[in-house]
Amino acid sequence: MSYLPPLSGTAQDETVELRPKFDADGLIAAIAQDADTGDVLMLAWMNAEALRQTIDTGRAVYWSRSRKELWRKGDISGHEQHVAEIRVDCDQDAVLLKVRQTGAACHTGRRSCFYRIATGGVLTNT
Repeated sequence: MSYLPPLSGTAQDETVELRPKFDADGLIAAIAQDADTGDVLMLAWMNAEALRQTIDTGRAVYWSRSRKELWRKGDISGHEQHVAEIRVDCDQDAVLLKVRQTGAACHTGRRSCFYRIATGGVLTNT
């Protein structure tokens, strides 16, 4: 599946066609959110192929900026993300994946990557 290019201005905000607005590196921000609790689990990046595979398979697939390759969440760790719903923001430059997470979402072994609270310049684990 290839995507049509983004439209200009409000036309992009109102179209019913999926026209993702990838950045200069060909990436789009992807937020994974627990489909049942609403907890934000992680932020990752997708290229066009990762988004296509996610839509086609129902499993979250991301682009690793450090390894420069696709990675299907859970293929190595067993901590899979099964996609219940995909949402896009108004101008289609970010996606929200509502997922059912098995195991930890974070590479640290925590359920969510957002486990710290910043107070001033100090971080506290939750």
